Amino acid sequence: MHRIIAAALAALLVLAGQAQAQTRWVMATPYPEGNFHTQTIRLFLAEVEKAAPGRLAVQLHPNASLLPLLQIKRAVQTGQVQLGEILLGAYGNEDPVFEVDFIPFLATTYPQARALLQASEPAIRARLERQGVTALYFVPWPSQAIYGRSEIRSVEDLKGSRFRAQTPIIARMAELMGATPVLVQAADVPQAFATGIVNAMLTSAQTGADSAAWDFSRFVYDIGFTLTKNAVLVNTRAFLALDDATRNAIRDAAAKAAERGWAESAASAQVQMDKLRSHGMQANEPTPELLAGLRAIGARQEEEWAQKAGPEGRAMLDRYRALAR
Repeated sequence: MHRIIAAALAALLVLAGQAQAQTRWVMATPYPEGNFHTQTIRLFLAEVEKAAPGRLAVQLHPNASLLPLLQIKRAVQTGQVQLGEILLGAYGNEDPVFEVDFIPFLATTYPQARALLQASEPAIRARLERQGVTALYFVPWPSQAIYGRSEIRSVEDLKGSRFRAQTPIIARMAELMGATPVLVQAADVPQAFATGIVNAMLTSAQTGADSAAWDFSRFVYDIGFTLTKNAVLVNTRAFLALDDATRNAIRDAAAKAAERGWAESAASAQVQMDKLRSHGMQANEPTPELLAGLRAIGARQEEEWAQKAGPEGRAMLDRYRALAR
């Protein structure tokens, strides 16, 4: 009898191990395979699987091949996918806290970007947790640049353009410049330019290189706009359903991914700008007139953001400035 019970228990343990090994997750990111964000995710997932062998396997779908950017967060919330990467500022219409790092010229260096994250991360995490989502790590994009087919010497040169606006703040910026904002996700940038949907944009040198901007744009100006952040998210219920060892492996790998991602972001800035130049793009210094016009718009947008975000938002800006001194 004891042998039968022991055999039954052994069988149950085997079945439990098999069930654990069968945990399969899906992850969506809107960025292409060669992008440093996607490569950071690849290494993050590899470290999780190495630290918790046989417990979890994640199928990554890059380049918006599974879901477009604006559907990824909702998909993580509902459990349609367990993991997802988003551009936080793209969800500014949902909550202004998500777009604090898109305020023009607020944080233009990596130390400033870290200070802004420190000031805003508790509020961002709290909002995501209320939605059933846990933030695993945050990684910034390099400095943003303006791209155009013709020379851009002042804000007036952008008046009447069809301006790619991937976030609400950029859409508002386009309006203040006298341009028409058009929502286009990163994967669709080349087609949007080719078909005339847009003829100017504000994005990083990384996205410019990803989309082969030299095929549709002659000029690029690194204006030091801001260092916006991506967030890698996990469905909280799915995360808590994992065993302790696997959750700890994910947390440890996420911490490493964050530091790696910040370093790769800084390295990407110069490498990708050099790539744009090597393909014939003119990467001139922005004129004082252009910067002055953009900074005036940025100051107005900061005040608009603070009004939307209310006392909590103003307190966040105060904390950031105290940290960034």
